[in-house]
Amino acid sequence: MPTTLADLNEAPATEFVAVLGAVFEHAPWVAEATAAQRPFGTVEALFAAMRRAVEGAPDARRQALLANHPELAGRAARSGDIAPNSIAEQAAAGLDRLSETEAARFAALNAAYRDKFGLPFILCVKRHGRTSLLASFEARLAASPEEERRTAEAEVVRIAAIRLNALVTGAGPLSTTGRISTHVLDTVQGKPAAGVAVTLVEFISDTDIAVVARAVTNADGRTDAPLIHGRPVPRATYELRFALGDHFRRIGPALGLDLPEPPFLDVVPLRFGVGDPEGHYHVPLVATPWSYQTYRGS
Repeated sequence: MPTTLADLNEAPATEFVAVLGAVFEHAPWVAEATAAQRPFGTVEALFAAMRRAVEGAPDARRQALLANHPELAGRAARSGDIAPNSIAEQAAAGLDRLSETEAARFAALNAAYRDKFGLPFILCVKRHGRTSLLASFEARLAASPEEERRTAEAEVVRIAAIRLNALVTGAGPLSTTGRISTHVLDTVQGKPAAGVAVTLVEFISDTDIAVVARAVTNADGRTDAPLIHGRPVPRATYELRFALGDHFRRIGPALGLDLPEPPFLDVVPLRFGVGDPEGHYHVPLVATPWSYQTYRGS
C-alpha cells in the first residue's frame, strides 16, 4: 500500500529507509542520506533530494549503483533471483515470456554490452514496448563509455521516479504516467456509440502482437477507464480495433438501414505510434457504416 508523504516526514529514520530503501536498486544508502533532510513539502522535493544524494555520492558508490542492476532477461531475471521491483518491471514488459529465439538475442546483447561497458544494460522498461526496448539496446551499443554511463544513470533515475511515485502519495507527485483513451461517435445517429467492443494491441513484430486491453464503450461512447493509465505508456506501435460492424448490425434495423452482409466496415483498425510514455493519446473513432475518421484528441 502507498505511504503518505506526511507519514514519511514523521516516521523514524529506520522506517523511512525501510519504505524507500529499494527505490534505487540495492542502494538503501540513498534513503539513508535523504532521511535527515525532512520534512519535504512535495513528492517532487523528496525525489529531488534522493537524486542529489546519488549525484553527490563518491564515484565508486555511483558505479556500484549501476553494477547492482540486473540484466534484462538475463539468467538471474529468468530464475526470479532479482529484486521484487525488478521482477515486476521485467514481467510488465513481457521479458518473462520470451521465445527461445528472443532469449538468445537478449543473451547476445547482454554479453556484447557487458564486454564493452563492464556493466549491465539498464533501461526503464516500463517506458518501452519490446521492439523499442531492443532498438534502444542495439543503438546504445554504439555509444562511448562516457555517453553510456550518463544514459545509464538517467535511466536509473527514471526507474526510481516510477517506483517512488507508486510508493508515496502527497502533494506534488512526479509526472511518470501517461494514458491511451478513446471514444466512438456514430454520425448516423449524431451521438456517442454505446456497446462497441474495443481491443488495444501492441505490435511486437510483423508476426507477433500482444493484446493490451479489451473494453466496451459506455453510454458516452467512451470506455469506463482509459485503456492504459496509471503507468507510462510503453513506446510502441499500437492498434485500436473497433467492432463497428456489430454496432450497426445491432442498431441498423431500428434506424431503417439496409446494410449488406458482410458489412462494408466490420472491424475498423486504427494503427498509431506512441513516442512519449508520459503523454495522453486520445484516439477517437468517428464513423458511419461506410466511412470513418480519427485524430489525436485530448
